[in-house]
Amino acid sequence: MKFLDQAKIYVRSGDGGAGSVSFRREKFIEFGGPDGGAGGKGGDVWVACVANLNTLIDYRYRQHFKAGKGHDGMGKNRSGAAGEDVVIPVPPGTQVFAGDGTLLAELLKPGERARLAVGGNGGFGNAHYKSSVNQAPRRANPGLPGEELTVWLRLKLIADAGIIGLPNAGKSTFLAAVSAAKPKIADYPFTTLYPHLGVVRTPALDFVLADIPGLIAGAHDGAGLGTRFLGHIERCRVLLHVIDATLEDVGEAYRAVRAELNAYGADLTKKKEIIALSKCDALDPPGLARKAAALKAIAKNKPLLVSAVTGTGVKEALAALAKEILRAEGKERSSRAAERPWQP
Repeated sequence: MKFLDQAKIYVRSGDGGAGSVSFRREKFIEFGGPDGGAGGKGGDVWVACVANLNTLIDYRYRQHFKAGKGHDGMGKNRSGAAGEDVVIPVPPGTQVFAGDGTLLAELLKPGERARLAVGGNGGFGNAHYKSSVNQAPRRANPGLPGEELTVWLRLKLIADAGIIGLPNAGKSTFLAAVSAAKPKIADYPFTTLYPHLGVVRTPALDFVLADIPGLIAGAHDGAGLGTRFLGHIERCRVLLHVIDATLEDVGEAYRAVRAELNAYGADLTKKKEIIALSKCDALDPPGLARKAAALKAIAKNKPLLVSAVTGTGVKEALAALAKEILRAEGKERSSRAAERPWQP
């Protein structure tokens, strides 16, 4: 299945049905009076979060969604049937924006729903207007029109941990080594063009790991689709910063990515970060030690030495990620408990 994280769609709710002008015409009933029923309500347009989706690719081929029109009222005080609702399924982590950029809804968990457009009310039939003054009204209302708007759907992946780094740093190789995900792997930059998710199983915890395409200078301004890539790590609890050990200046590679995180905002630089020197099997021990020391001096944190090909340091990296995820989950539970009002 192809991955798409942004889509533009047009939605329109249904018009309300018209009221009916009708009078009783029965034998032996001389003054039957009005019996026109009301029109039915137009259908609504909903967006619903479902568990079995992880892409917005369906909305590349279908962009228009229109709810059903309410049926007109009829005689014998029969109201029209309501129009059929339209439900748009989206994956967890989807945000819905109006055309002017206003956030309309954010759906994080399966089962959550949000109404984007309300159907028009049905018109009153002439029975509604009967009074002591006017006992034979010949008036009925048309149904109200539905609402229409154009919205943007934007998907931000929900993953426990995210892998970041420059292009060709070994992120996809690491994900393929620790999960059943099969991202494309090749020896050139931007092999990964869209995020990949993989489920990692460790003795302490099973968690979802996201491989984010490589970041380049200017990513926070959209270079290389950077803003869309950076959006996918906003909900990660911990980041695994992978740096290619074969680079001449590993410190500069670290600073470049951190600068983009800082410029993007959204508190990405405040997230817990685990640093890993990848492709360590390609260097001799003295050279690897020099690179690790140089990176530690700049990052103020000792990097893990990892080789996804030989398996060196992979278990240690996964254990560190699981530990930070569990710690973040504990903080979230404590925060929710503190916010919950006291009950006797």
